[in-house]
Amino acid sequence: MRYARIAGTGSYLPARVVTNHELAQRIDTSDEWIVTRTGIRERHIAEPEQTSSDLALEASRAALASAGIDAGAIDLIVVATSTPDFVFPSTACLLQAKLGVKGCAAFDVQAVCSGFVYGLAIADSFVRTGQAGCALVVGAEVFSRILDWKDRTTCVLFGDGAGAVVLRADARPGIRASVLHADGSQAGILAAPGNVCGGRVIGSPLVRMDGQAVFKFAVRVLDDVARETVRKCDLTVADIDWLIPHQANVRILDATAKRLGLPRERLVITVDKHANTSAASVPLALDAAVRDGRIRAGHRVMLQGVGGGFTWGAALVEM
Repeated sequence: MRYARIAGTGSYLPARVVTNHELAQRIDTSDEWIVTRTGIRERHIAEPEQTSSDLALEASRAALASAGIDAGAIDLIVVATSTPDFVFPSTACLLQAKLGVKGCAAFDVQAVCSGFVYGLAIADSFVRTGQAGCALVVGAEVFSRILDWKDRTTCVLFGDGAGAVVLRADARPGIRASVLHADGSQAGILAAPGNVCGGRVIGSPLVRMDGQAVFKFAVRVLDDVARETVRKCDLTVADIDWLIPHQANVRILDATAKRLGLPRERLVITVDKHANTSAASVPLALDAAVRDGRIRAGHRVMLQGVGGGFTWGAALVEM
């Protein structure tokens, strides 16, 4: 059997850190209000000249170094992003050029906060079927560009960043199973409902969210998809060593772990320092836990995404 294994992880966060106290000087909010409702204390914000492909490049370099391989070995690049550099070409193609390689397949995936899990599942299929031997999967976002900084219900929630993994073909199981879902009828509860037509913005390109509806939906589907994924592996929830849900809100993370019957000690949380980085949140959290030694070889890690679309999915990974 041929499997895809994670050979290296990497991440990158812009240098500028914006704390809750700084936001409280601009809008009607406070550190206590934000922390109590979300668990977020700070977020990283990209400089005006930094793009998603710039963040993706730094995260990719770190992942390649972690895997001990050169960019020339990559034969597939998948970038998950909702904030691409351009309408086209894809951020993946721009990243490919910045890495100094050419020829391999490169494309973007747009599933908002589920994007990295979607991209991982796609790359896993390429590797398992022999269409790729070494894949780079990246989640990269500059969500600060699509926020209404006067809307305290949304602007305090998000940040910028990128995370990446290198997948390599192996005879040992790596990505054990993945499950992906979507329900377009729920599009209205989280969206940036704008477009460009004839050089003019049509609608609103800024994030709009029904927070309560998103919370209820996210907790339910994250529970369901975790159970569905372990069943595909003939395992149980108790076999999960680490749970890494999309880092949107600490209440969602805690509620998901509780519903699954997993102790909080098995939950990886980075939302307090990173806020919600959309498609970048899962690989950022994964890299943080790998580098600090919590996640080690042999551990089973459940990666989960849920986001606008509505989309959701999970992947059970054996490190």
